[in-house]
Amino acid sequence: MVPENLYYTKEHEWVLLQNGKAKIGITDHAQKQLGDVVYVELPAVGAQLKQMSSCGIIESVKAVSEIYSPLSGKVKTSNIALSDHPEKVNHSPFGEGWMFELEEIQESELKNLLSAQSYRELIGNES
Repeated sequence: MVPENLYYTKEHEWVLLQNGKAKIGITDHAQKQLGDVVYVELPAVGAQLKQMSSCGIIESVKAVSEIYSPLSGKVKTSNIALSDHPEKVNHSPFGEGWMFELEEIQESELKNLLSAQSYRELIGNES
């Protein structure tokens, strides 16, 4: 499942642009590779992130992985529900399992991200 209306990273994050803000999470492919998510550490509200900087951790029964910021910007909010219910990442990676939202984003950096088609090709090559 690769929604057409999102941008993607090679590290398997997705970006939804809405009203000059960017909502971010990990892809369905990523959560399947990780397995059952048991812990998520998200960036602090107000943190200034640079594109593709490490900004969090996601831990599953199989592995610990870093979360990268697909765009530069300021963290507007983090999905605090994931603290108590990290499994939302598995059940709804593009919905309730979103991770954080950026404001003051650098839209010029979108050119560095993948389209849905390019992301499908990337994960197809990983299989």
